Amino acid sequence: MDNAQLVQFLHNSQLVSLTGAQKIATHFKEKAIAKNEYFLESGHICSHYLFLASGFLRAFAHDVEGNEVTTGFYSPNQMVFEVSSYFNRVTSKENIQALVDSKGWFITYEELNTLFHAMPEFREFGRSVLVKGFTALKTRTLSMITETAEERYANLLKTNPEIIRNAPLKTIASYLGITDTSLSRIRKEIGKKS
Repeated sequence: MDNAQLVQFLHNSQLVSLTGAQKIATHFKEKAIAKNEYFLESGHICSHYLFLASGFLRAFAHDVEGNEVTTGFYSPNQMVFEVSSYFNRVTSKENIQALVDSKGWFITYEELNTLFHAMPEFREFGRSVLVKGFTALKTRTLSMITETAEERYANLLKTNPEIIRNAPLKTIASYLGITDTSLSRIRKEIGKKS
């Protein structure tokens, strides 16, 4: 697999020069994740900072009753890692699993820190990834409080249609904080309006 997609992603951030992106990309290694395989399992420390080149992943945790609750989705051209576990070097409470065969490029925690110190432009890129992730988390948290289930589903259709194509309905329902039955009803109602 050619790392050109990773180089382009780094360069498109407008924080990394093309030469810098090419240099950074040489530190990343290829990774294939088969369908249903885990990128990260709860109870382990997240050791890889992954650029997802192709495929689709989901993040989930178990609630106090043992039910899976989807906490996020990752599609191509996104960085995949569990931020608290990766940077604090603590075990994760979250799982990240491939929903389809997936491929990407990763760098370890140690290598990432070496590069962050050696290349300020990569450090700025990393800061940008964290800010975007925090913003998305804040937006999602507020949507769970301020929007109806119908509005949350409509926004998901509009902003992340790849989730609808790649994730099972049960997974989407748990991400939206509703039951499978409620999601089926919402989908029927939206189908009637179209």
